[in-house]
Amino acid sequence: MNVLFAGGGTGGHLYPGIAMAEELKKLVPGISVSFAGTSTGIEATEVPRLGYRLHLIPVRGLKRGRSLKELLGNIPVLFDFAGALGKALSLVAKEKPDVVVGTGGFVSAPLLLAAQLMGRKTLIQEQNAFPGVTTKLLSLLASEVHLSFEAARKYLVKSGKIQVSGNPARSFVPIPAGEARRRFGIREERPTLLVFGGSRGARSINSAVLSMLPAITASSNLVWQTGSVDFERIKAKVKPSDTLWVAPYIEDMGSAYSAADLVLCRSGASTIAEITNLGKPSVLVPYPFATGDHQRYNAMALVDNGAALLMDDSALGDPATQGKLLGLLRDSSELASMGEASRKLAYPDAAHRLALRIKALAGNH
Repeated sequence: MNVLFAGGGTGGHLYPGIAMAEELKKLVPGISVSFAGTSTGIEATEVPRLGYRLHLIPVRGLKRGRSLKELLGNIPVLFDFAGALGKALSLVAKEKPDVVVGTGGFVSAPLLLAAQLMGRKTLIQEQNAFPGVTTKLLSLLASEVHLSFEAARKYLVKSGKIQVSGNPARSFVPIPAGEARRRFGIREERPTLLVFGGSRGARSINSAVLSMLPAITASSNLVWQTGSVDFERIKAKVKPSDTLWVAPYIEDMGSAYSAADLVLCRSGASTIAEITNLGKPSVLVPYPFATGDHQRYNAMALVDNGAALLMDDSALGDPATQGKLLGLLRDSSELASMGEASRKLAYPDAAHRLALRIKALAGNH
């Protein structure tokens, strides 16, 4: 059995593919798995590091603005795509994959299209609640389309080949909250807010938390990942205590989630998968410059089901917005209700589900 994964650029597009590949290796001993990506994406270093073959396809993404300059700027991108499609056709002819799996990113489009033109089975795994252009177009010819959110279905042509299987994410084994809080040196009996904005951080979230810090720590704990870029600024203004743990990065994310009663974070697809798998209530702050504003759609998929609150990036400094967050942190009944709603949206076995479908498409039942 031979499977080719096409996707990358960011971890959000690459790691679901890695998770599916790992599950396939358990299900099909001796399987051949390889990845296609670009030399500039995260896959260029991560795929070889993890022991998989990487095929490089030079391709660029379209500029998404509507100005004449941006539209004209897409002309050479289209020529690049034609070249990438040619290379993708050659790769598919050489590798003869039983299934090509597209997980998003620039490179997934030429590989999926090449496979479809050559009559190969294709599976698209869409991470976001608002599907990308590649998914919208190539889902028409795909063998199967797998969504992470039920809310994404309405943006695609209705078809029996569309399924909601969840988004493969890191798995964590929950531990008692008190034990987790001891690991961070904070008070066991206090409700705890977990804040993070990605490895580099989110300045708007950090600034809002800094302004709320006395109100938060007056009755609650705070576990705060500032990100590498903002850490020195924050470090100069706060000191760790028995109610505050602060660092640029959280190594033990499983314990951080276990310690938390409420999570304040961005709404990337992988983060959404992690917090729903753990049944955590959240306050989601969509990254305002995300492509197609997809983080807002991700957040709304939870908000509409009572699992989260949405706060706009631009409103984080408003006293009313901050009061709403602080009030929620102290409302154990509402947090419990949101946590239960979050858990109902979980797909903890997403990687296994998807691996089984890839295996079936390959005719390896």
